[in-house]
Amino acid sequence: MYQRILVPIDGSSTSSRGLAEAIQLAKLTGGRLRLVHVIDELSFALTMDAYAGYAGNWSEELHGNAKKLLDDAQGRAIREGVEVDAVLLDSFKRSVHDQVISHAQAWKADLIVIGPHGRRGIGRWVMGSSAEHILRMSPVPVLLIRAPESAKAEHERFTLPSGELASQ
Repeated sequence: MYQRILVPIDGSSTSSRGLAEAIQLAKLTGGRLRLVHVIDELSFALTMDAYAGYAGNWSEELHGNAKKLLDDAQGRAIREGVEVDAVLLDSFKRSVHDQVISHAQAWKADLIVIGPHGRRGIGRWVMGSSAEHILRMSPVPVLLIRAPESAKAEHERFTLPSGELASQ
């Protein structure tokens, strides 16, 4: 069954739910997890915007936050008794979905578990759907975990109410 389970994480509640399901699946199958976080052009741009006027090293901050995210998720799996490791991917030359699929192939994953954001409207148009691309292009099975109701608020800020961008 599924022995090598790849879990892309981004810190969202949907990603957390995907991790929880992957942990349970790994416990049932005796499998191991590989957690991946992708620093892409969007996270890079958002960090640049958030640190506008900040004299510190935003690149180090971005990588530090990504490492903490991976460490926290890895600790969660370890506490559940699941074998796990984590990888930070940060190539700006390829999309998130391309990096996840390439990593799944290189690691010889049996399954990819994703908690998709469920964005609609402009959020989906602007941000695309990495989960959808992974689902369509993956050479291995993909398990999509539905978002909890609390995730709705996370993606609402990316929709267009009455023709204007929603404020955060």
